[in-house]
Amino acid sequence: RRLYFDTHALVCLLEENGFTTQQSEVIVSALVKIMNTNLDMIYKDMVTKVQQEIALQQVMSHIAGVKKDMIILEKSEFSALRSENEKIKLELQQIQKQVMDEITKVRADNKLNLNLEKSRVKELHAQQDRALTQTDRKIDTEVADLKTMLESHKLDNIKYLAGSVFTCLTVALGFYRLWI
Repeated sequence: RRLYFDTHALVCLLEENGFTTQQSEVIVSALVKIMNTNLDMIYKDMVTKVQQEIALQQVMSHIAGVKKDMIILEKSEFSALRSENEKIKLELQQIQKQVMDEITKVRADNKLNLNLEKSRVKELHAQQDRALTQTDRKIDTEVADLKTMLESHKLDNIKYLAGSVFTCLTVALGFYRLWI
């Protein structure tokens, strides 16, 4: 074992400071034992360069093995995900086609219903127009009948009035003759 300080210089230093030679040697011996014990404990925790290289090689080979496993797993997972993605795409296309078919069907139904409703409304308007035309004709006929009847009554009234005037005139003339 190498010591990284001069033990003889330490003994001399201790002697200069009042220690005896025997005390100085005992102190230096105790320091050397403590340092050796500490170094033994430190060396137990340490590895040699060869051991370190071996451990590094083992770790690197283990990492390489894990890396290969990860690549294989990644490829298998990737292919599984790709196939799953293809399945989902096919299902999505089928669903999209079904939705488009349903939309087309609903549009056709709505157009049919709308056309039926339009024809019903047109028919209703036509019926209303016919009824209105018939009502207008009836009203016109009734108005014409009323005008004819009014003219007829007017003529009758004029006849009766003329007859009454002539009768009154005749009576008045009769009285006039009688009084004259």
